[in-house]
Amino acid sequence: MKSFDLTGRVAIVTGGNGGIGLGMARGLAAAGAKVVVAGRNKDKSAAAAKEIRGDAIEVDVKSEASLKSLIAETVKRHARLDILVNNAGINIRKQPQEYTLAEYHEVMNTNLTSAFNCSQLAYPEMKKAGGGKIINIGSMMSIFGASFTAPYATSKGGIVQMSRAMACAWAKDNIQVNCVLPGWIDTDLTRGARKQIEGLHERVLARTPAGRWGDPGDFAGIAVFLASPSSDFITGTAIPVDGGYSVQG
Repeated sequence: MKSFDLTGRVAIVTGGNGGIGLGMARGLAAAGAKVVVAGRNKDKSAAAAKEIRGDAIEVDVKSEASLKSLIAETVKRHARLDILVNNAGINIRKQPQEYTLAEYHEVMNTNLTSAFNCSQLAYPEMKKAGGGKIINIGSMMSIFGASFTAPYATSKGGIVQMSRAMACAWAKDNIQVNCVLPGWIDTDLTRGARKQIEGLHERVLARTPAGRWGDPGDFAGIAVFLASPSSDFITGTAIPVDGGYSVQG
């Protein structure tokens, strides 16, 4: 299993202090990576980092200066950067006509612009290290539409196309860029959705062949695979992790 070994690799996981991000951070740490948990909630990030024996760095992903500091501090502590997981994200659920422009920009800047900016900043460090792995977190809304997700779906569709463009640009530098598309996962974000959207829980179970909601732990394996040498010839892809939700007609 040497091709899955991440010993000596350094990873940043934005939004790595809970939900899918923490599930991925746990997987990367278990495979041997030194993981930097990057998030706004200092205490929550510190607790996650302690659990996985990693580091915690406070960051506002909407701020270029904060992201620059995140990359610089990571390299200062660990002398390199090999893996970046752009996981930080938010959603505001409304009908399209109900959003303010400020809410639209809040979602776009958190979900998409931050991933672009952080990847740009990570690129020179990965190039210097001889290669790297960028894992961007999309969504089922990268594929489907829903009436209550206009800015969110826009950001997640953009994540896929951005990843493809970066994959083409940076392949020459041995940097692979891929997307993970989570289905309906049991997190704080989706618990809020279940409260807002009547019947959502039942509809998800009815459509998901696996017969359950996903768990953050379901993302440990895909994180290790896409971060490891096992995926060196895979780039520009968007891989659903959804219990089969997206294959149902």
